[in-house]
Amino acid sequence: MSEHVEWSDTEAPALSATAAVTPADAADAARLVAYGLQPKLQPARDQDYTELLRRYREDPAFARLADAVATGLGLIVLEVSPRAGMAVTAAEDSVFAVRMGDYARRTTADSGDRFLHGLAHLAVAALAFPRPEDLADDGYIGRVTVNGVDAFVRQACRRLEERAEEQGENTDPATDAPGLEAAWRIWARRSATGATKDARRPASSTTGIVAKALAFLTDSGFLQRTGDEGGGTYRTTARYQLQVRDLAGTAAMAELIELGVVPVTDGTASLLPAEDTDDLELVADAGLPFHS
Repeated sequence: MSEHVEWSDTEAPALSATAAVTPADAADAARLVAYGLQPKLQPARDQDYTELLRRYREDPAFARLADAVATGLGLIVLEVSPRAGMAVTAAEDSVFAVRMGDYARRTTADSGDRFLHGLAHLAVAALAFPRPEDLADDGYIGRVTVNGVDAFVRQACRRLEERAEEQGENTDPATDAPGLEAAWRIWARRSATGATKDARRPASSTTGIVAKALAFLTDSGFLQRTGDEGGGTYRTTARYQLQVRDLAGTAAMAELIELGVVPVTDGTASLLPAEDTDDLELVADAGLPFHS
């Protein structure tokens, strides 16, 4: 979605000796990609970043060079613009890729909870941008809360359980075979808040898992914390919108949206009829911010 001019091999103008790529050009391109790997850095607050973005947009040769640097690092350029900066995401084989297994291990000693952490991230994305038109609108800002995301998932759990019962599926698998349980069944059985002696929120509770997900997204420059209401309130950034556009094409995201658990815009969740999602034309087979 970058805005520089694309050239085919036959259309690309021949570079003269004076226009050949120099080490300084390569350094500038690498520096721009390095800025892109600092998601909290706002272009408007850094003159060098702003100038490199301008050069990318106005100089096709420099844009191709920066794209090549990103590709060599295993990065995918999502957008280059004043609003998002050099927005990049890691390809599956990139050294910068974050994998859900690693994330879950850092978060909890229970490796089985990785499914719950994945579900939390999926729910945050669905709650932040519930409609295709929200995701397509560059000016749209989504808002979520810790408690709202947990309520959203629990409503989805109830809807999934109802659907399983209607289809005659096993909704109560043996307790000694947790591998048969879907993530939503585990979530529904997990305490929302738990209890500790000093009134802290246990990391293994579902709100603790959501809080961890939101903190990670904030540290990654995808969300901004705006208050403490609802267990913690957050707003989306342009970078997160670009990431969710990729995620929206996955089957898991589509299934969650089609359940009809449609949120309202204050970060809470409300069980309402599902809207038509047939026009969801977004990138398939991509997922963020993790790789499996």
